[in-house]
Amino acid sequence: MSTAPAFDRHSYWRRTLIRIALLLLVWLAVGPVMGVIFAEQLNALSIGGVPLGFWMAQQGAIYVFVVLIFLNAWLADRTDREFGVYESDSDPEAPAIVR
Repeated sequence: MSTAPAFDRHSYWRRTLIRIALLLLVWLAVGPVMGVIFAEQLNALSIGGVPLGFWMAQQGAIYVFVVLIFLNAWLADRTDREFGVYESDSDPEAPAIVR
């Protein structure tokens, strides 16, 4: 009978919180900072004839948010696999989630 390696909750949650904090910083930089605070300075540039500050507030932030959602899912899956707490429907040998 073999024993599974111990799950290091501290390291797992530390990495999870760091990932969340970094993604929130990107969200903060793109949403409120670029779309509101620096909108006038960004309006000196344009994308397709539309001022960049306006474009970031209306479209660019949405694109970045969608990318952040997928990036978070991918990074979370990678972390789960690294710590051995992932689920897999196709692999019956995959370890169950640690609760």
